[in-house]
Amino acid sequence: MSEIPLIAVVDDDEAIRDAIQSLLRSVGLRAAVFASAEDFLQADQRQATACLIVDVRMPRMSGLELQRQLATANCPTPIIFITAHGDDETRARALREGAVAFLDKPFSDEVLLRAVESALPSSGGGEGSYH
Repeated sequence: MSEIPLIAVVDDDEAIRDAIQSLLRSVGLRAAVFASAEDFLQADQRQATACLIVDVRMPRMSGLELQRQLATANCPTPIIFITAHGDDETRARALREGAVAFLDKPFSDEVLLRAVESALPSSGGGEGSYH
């Protein structure tokens, strides 16, 4: 049996972090939350993280800057961006640079879970394979 994937959630909004963490845990995934991109990088979770859910706009380091840093460090972790301030240019740039999805807040639980499933390596179990 394979190890349960770790999803890292990076968002400066505590309510969003908590809600996504609860959602991920409810479907059997492990979730770690971080209030900033710097917190994520300092925790050195890069190798253990199967997928990142990252807010675009955060103080100090944006989600796009985190994406760039991870790419520079040759860390190909799939990234799902979430934002309340999306625009076509930012969306196109994030996707062009390798993001798996770019979701506008508010988004449904189903939409987020589908994006996470598409980002994770295939477990062979299809949808609901982490229940």
